[in-house]
Amino acid sequence: MIQQQYPSELLEKAVREFSKLPGIGRKTALRLVLWMLRQDDADVEQFADAVKELKHGVKYCHVCHNISDTDICPICADAHRDASTVCVVENIQDVMAIENTQQFHGLYHVLGGVISPMDGIGPGDIAIDSLVQRVAAGDIAEVILALSPTMEGDTTNFYINRKLSPYDVKVSVIARGVSVGNELEYADEVTLGRSIINRTLFEEKQT
Repeated sequence: MIQQQYPSELLEKAVREFSKLPGIGRKTALRLVLWMLRQDDADVEQFADAVKELKHGVKYCHVCHNISDTDICPICADAHRDASTVCVVENIQDVMAIENTQQFHGLYHVLGGVISPMDGIGPGDIAIDSLVQRVAAGDIAEVILALSPTMEGDTTNFYINRKLSPYDVKVSVIARGVSVGNELEYADEVTLGRSIINRTLFEEKQT
């Protein structure tokens, strides 16, 4: 017979669910659950409602795939943004990081990942085709590849550049102010902002 670790099955269940969150171990999960038990019922219900609303109410922008409360995100809907320049990023956190620099005023395209054969992620698993469709429409003059300078990011840059080669569009890449191997979202705002401003034309490495 397996001995129950906690004095309550409900406590055990809550700890198990909290420990599924990224970076949350069972000890931290237990502290969070015990903290919630000490809160007012209204506060706990508000927390639970916010999670439910997030899961069922959040949308993904039909244009750029950014998270939004509407079908078109506020960035894509902003007439003051430069719609001729599109910055390609891996995830939504990268959009937030670049926006915090206040150095980029174009639009975005969120891939939702990078090409990674080791993880079973191919070109068809991320939003590359929709990027090509946006470029093919003819309104985009420059595509900025702002992926993390990792092997997977470089592979994805190479693939996107090849897919966009038939079109009359400038393809650039952010300057390598961001250290090789680092994730874009963890770069400081000054470094990231300078990397955007000092972007260069993408050139495929010769082997």
